[in-house]
Amino acid sequence: MKVLILGGTREGRELAALLHRAGHDVTTSLAGRVTRPAEIAGAVRIGGFGGIPGLTAHLTTEGVDLVVDATHPFAERISANAVAASQAAGVPLLRIERPSWSEHRLANRWLWVADHDEAARAAAGHDRVLLTVGRQSLDHYRALPRVLARMVELPSTPLPPSWEVHLGRGPFDIDSERTLLREAGVTALVTKDSGGRLTEPKLWAAAELDVTVIVVRRCPTPEGFPTVATAREAVTFLNG
Repeated sequence: MKVLILGGTREGRELAALLHRAGHDVTTSLAGRVTRPAEIAGAVRIGGFGGIPGLTAHLTTEGVDLVVDATHPFAERISANAVAASQAAGVPLLRIERPSWSEHRLANRWLWVADHDEAARAAAGHDRVLLTVGRQSLDHYRALPRVLARMVELPSTPLPPSWEVHLGRGPFDIDSERTLLREAGVTALVTKDSGGRLTEPKLWAAAELDVTVIVVRRCPTPEGFPTVATAREAVTFLNG
């Protein structure tokens, strides 16, 4: 089977490894926002397709048998394009979506907000804010004075001089998260409802240290196509 994975997540990398090991022709497409992506099995393409028409043409000309949307839960535009292009090209689509943190044991202790602007307003009254929202969303928070921003790579535009930057790629364990929050004097953590266990330790560490947690809600994902939670579930679906 020829499979195109719209990747960039741990689930996408895991699926690529599983399918490649099983002998499938698998290509993972990355948006190119990170200059040094983690290693991925099979073929890798970098960069966009040119919207819905470009992705539709790619699926047709390359003879793709299946598209797997394994993008981040907040990559709404890519997910919408995948739905439209797969329908136009007549290629089946499967989505891997991490379960939301809305059912998390700590969820009722957090402040849930609709978007980054609301999150920035909520964080404005705190002395020291840890941002774990990804570098593409940092512009919404530039008015905050005392920020520790964690990301994989620096953004292309300079950050406010009062900010401190922590570069790192997860997963992070609860001990390191606890140490970071305590030593930096963090009073509020701003994150997105990314879901899953990979970045969950910061939530438990924040609860231990009584740090306010502000969570940006997900937008609803497109409906009408099968969705699984993990790479192994995706393989089971494909083999079914």
